[in-house]
Amino acid sequence: MIGLSAYFYHLLPAEVAVHFTNGTPDGWLSPLMTMVLALLPQILLAVVALILAFAMTRLASRFWPREGTRTNPRTIVALMGNMIALPQIVFGFAIADIFVYNAYQIHLLPLWIFALIFIVVGSIVIGAVFVRAVIREWGGHSL
Repeated sequence: MIGLSAYFYHLLPAEVAVHFTNGTPDGWLSPLMTMVLALLPQILLAVVALILAFAMTRLASRFWPREGTRTNPRTIVALMGNMIALPQIVFGFAIADIFVYNAYQIHLLPLWIFALIFIVVGSIVIGAVFVRAVIREWGGHSL
């Protein structure tokens, strides 16, 4: 988001379209406020993800029994901490669409299509990680 914001800031008009109804802009902000609203949630979510991953990794290594398990608790907890990246990616796409529309007057994919694709791909990835962990734990195979 920082890179996108830096690239598009000088391309933004004096009033930035930030809300759309049927592809037509109906909400406006200044470029500076657009940047604040684009970056602040991303930064806050990244900080929360780091704190959660760090805290949960510490707790997991302290309370999770290490003997008798093939699954690394740090890996599982790190995956859980990265779940906050999912809304960040969808939010980042929405902001990228705002930037592209204001700079070039075109829209990227509709947000619902992007979210649907992202949910399907994310479900497949998370399912594969889960199946791999179950096979490793129960079957004793390393994949």
